Amino acid sequence: MAGYVVTIRSGAKVTHERAADLDGGLRALERRARELEQSTRARPLGGTLVRRFDPVQQVAGRIELRGPRRQHAGVDIRGDGSAEAFTGRLRRTLVTQRDGESPYDALRRELSA
Repeated sequence: MAGYVVTIRSGAKVTHERAADLDGGLRALERRARELEQSTRARPLGGTLVRRFDPVQQVAGRIELRGPRRQHAGVDIRGDGSAEAFTGRLRRTLVTQRDGESPYDALRRELSA
């Protein structure tokens, strides 16, 4: 596979974008994730007979970046509009953000290392 594929999942809708290099893939991932951050506002689910899920506990959208040599990373957009970066596919590992760093900057740092 040449280049990178960005997969955007929002509800039941799935779309794909392609990028020639890592920087282009990360730019596409950030652009689409910020769009989802602005449009996502979930309400709490459950609560009476079943467990309650607050918006921050719900994944409203997921943007994944897939590259050469089985490289997988992405960002989860929570129901409250917050974002959380991760690496891996089956075993996801959260990317720790440093002071003043956005999830996108943290992901860029992690993948560039």
